This record gives sequence, structure tokens and C-alpha cells, in this order.
Amino acid sequence: MRRILTWLLLPLSLFFGLAAEPRTLDVRAFGAKGDGRTVETEALNRAMAAAGREKGEVRFPPGRYLSGTIELRSGVTLHLEPGATLLGTTNLSDYKMFRPPAGTPEAGFKPEWHRALLLGVNVENVRITGGGIIDGNKVFDPKGEERMRGPHTILVGHGRNITIDNVQIRDSANYAILLEDCSDTKIQSIRVTGGWDGVHFRGWPDRYCTNVTITDSQFFTGDDAIAGRYWENVVIADCVLNSSCNGIRVIGPARKLMVNDCQFFGPGQYRHRTSNRTNMLAGIALQPGAWDPTTGPLDDVHLSDLTMQNVATPFHFALKGNNTVGTIEVTKVKAAGVYRSTASIESWTTNAFGSVTFRDMEIEFTGGGTPADAEIPIKAPGVDTRKLPVWGFFARNVNRLTLENVRLRLEKTDLRPVARFESVGHLQMNDFAYPKDQGVSEPIVTKAVGEIVQRP
Repeated sequence: MRRILTWLLLPLSLFFGLAAEPRTLDVRAFGAKGDGRTVETEALNRAMAAAGREKGEVRFPPGRYLSGTIELRSGVTLHLEPGATLLGTTNLSDYKMFRPPAGTPEAGFKPEWHRALLLGVNVENVRITGGGIIDGNKVFDPKGEERMRGPHTILVGHGRNITIDNVQIRDSANYAILLEDCSDTKIQSIRVTGGWDGVHFRGWPDRYCTNVTITDSQFFTGDDAIAGRYWENVVIADCVLNSSCNGIRVIGPARKLMVNDCQFFGPGQYRHRTSNRTNMLAGIALQPGAWDPTTGPLDDVHLSDLTMQNVATPFHFALKGNNTVGTIEVTKVKAAGVYRSTASIESWTTNAFGSVTFRDMEIEFTGGGTPADAEIPIKAPGVDTRKLPVWGFFARNVNRLTLENVRLRLEKTDLRPVARFESVGHLQMNDFAYPKDQGVSEPIVTKAVGEIVQRP
């Protein structure tokens, strides 16, 4: 009897053991050639559909696979081997799109704006990996955004447990990665070159993008390296950000944002394709409400252990509309070659910044400001930083501002004041050091500052 039971159970154990091992499907078995000339859209999607039924892996061996939209499937890994390139076709009719829910800010965009080479809608447990290349091919669309932008390279709408790691993304026709309403997302060990934004993720007022990590990655982008809005519990760490626009730009509400151990440097190695410029703008721009109404809080922001080189400004924090800002803490920063503007914290609405702290910082500005520059009128910023009548710090409408162990330097003499503080409830300066021999009679300008605590 024992031998019979053992014999009966053995096939079952083998069956369950095999069932637990995901199956790997080679795209060549579905008709893909990888010759760089044949449009492989149908063959690649057949492979993805088959893997979706089995929750397996789709493997791209070395070759060049020309394709329109490939639809990502839940539970499927897309594995691009080293030497494999997925290349976007220039035929715009071969691309499909995601449709955001009615009432969301992005639902008002042209539907074609949400096209993508790799498209996932209502998917979970998806991974894109393998060491290969995804090439957006600079697909040009004369009817697209700015009369030139084509499909995004990767777009996931309504996604959970998305992982993108160990791939290169080149020459995106719009954003390299666009995430809309995606949570529990991990982006690591990727390299993005060219295109517009590197990673752009957007939630919506009632559905934030939550639990997102971007780590150990390199961005060399024509537009913002990382950007978006409606974020919660986001970590950006151990990244290199080179851009012909901003390093990190938050254009709406965000809660629990941590950026640490990152390097920012300009000028951009890839031109901003709209303007053809290469100069880098802000290292980090936090500007809820600057682009369009996006009501909600910016709070619990921690920026630490950052280095910056050749940026227009290290930090541009600007508040407009009906947004609010709670706590921002910036620590351990070294910046040099700051060529255009101060570090600024400025509210142009009735809502003041809550508590902002800068601690353990060394910033070197290029300087060269003239007495005429010191008379520049201060107006509300647009969507980017601008020159101001001071060269080091500008704060406007802040409840509590702390500068502790902050050291400012100049490459060239600057005849503007060092800092200007307006409508600050409590200003604390502990070991705030700056050049004292610039020939400026009032290096620190204050206006409507409630309380000043200053220690050497």
C-alpha cells in the first residue's frame, strides 16, 4: 500500500513543481526575426499574450526588433538580453494608447498623447529587465505635443507592482517612462539617454502614485530627468541626473518624498529638443501649481547628501494656486557653478510655506552681479527659475525658515545683496557664512520678518 501511495503522489509532486516554474518564451518561436527591418508588432504581441496566459517570461535574444505598441501583461517579465534592441517604428498608426478616467487632469489631453511603445493598462506584477536596449527612435509627430513629440517609450496606466531594472532607454519620442496611477513601483539600474523626461509619474487628486523607488540609475535627458505630481512615499536615491532642463521637478502635490545620495550636473549632454539649448536649470524644483491647478499638499520632503555642478539654481521652491506646503528639510549639499539665480523659497499665494530648513550646505555661485542687477524688480516666477536682485537666498512668505551651517561663496565679485527675506514669521540663522567684502552696504535685506534669531 505504501508503494502505491508513493507512486500516486509522485506525479502530483512533479506536476506542482513544474507548475511553479515560470515558462520562458522566445519571441523567435512566434515569428519574430530581429533583423531591424521587419515590423514585428504582431509576432511580439503573440508572445506576450501567450506568456500572459502562463504568467511566464518573454525573452528577446540579440537582434533588433522593430515594432509598434507591445501590450504588457500581468505576471509577465519582458527580458531583453544584452545585444537585443526593441526599436519603435516610425509608423504612428502602429501605436495604441491609454485613456485616463474622465475627470482626471490628463483626461483633457489629446488621446494620442498617451501612446507608447510598451503599454500596460490595468496590469500588475510586470517586470522589464535583461540588460538590453529600448529605443524610442525619436519618432516624430508633426501633430503631437509641440508639433514634434511622438509616443512615450514605456507607459503604464493603473499599474501595481511594476519593476523596470537593468535596461537602457534611448531617444524617446516623448517620455522614457510615464506612470499614471501606479503604486508599488521599482525602477533601478536603468540608463536613460536623450528624449524628453526620463521618468514622469502622475497620480490624480484621489489616487496618488504611492510607494515608488528610483535607485542606482543614470539620466541624461533633454527635458526633466524625473518629474510629476500626486506622489506619496517616494524615494529617489543613488542616481546621476544630467539634464538640459531640471534634475527633479515636482509640479503638484507630493507627500513623503525622500531624495538622497544623488549627483546633479550640467550642461546637458543631450539637447532640449524644443529649444535646442543644453544649459541645466534647477537641480530640484518643487513648484506645485506652477503649471496648472493641482490642489493638495506638498509635505514631509527630505533632500540630503546631494552634489550639484553647473545648475541655474540648486533649489527652486515656488508655491502658487491653492496648494499648501508643510515641512521641507535640506541637508548635506555641495553645489558649485550656480550660474543664474539664488536658492529660492517663495509663495505667491495666501498660503505660506510651513517650515523649511537648510543645514550643512556649501554653495558656490558664479557671481558677477552689478548694481543694476540689484534693482531688478521681483515678480512671480513662471515655470522656471529667473535672475533675482540677490545672489544667495531669497525667501518670501514662509512661516519658519532655518539656515544652519550654510556657507556661500562666489567665483566673482557680486554687487547684489547676499539674501532677501520677505514675510518670514521666524528666521533662524546659525553659522550662516558669506563673503563680507563685496562693497554692498546691506548684504541681508529683510522685510516684514517677525522674529530673527542669529548665532555666529
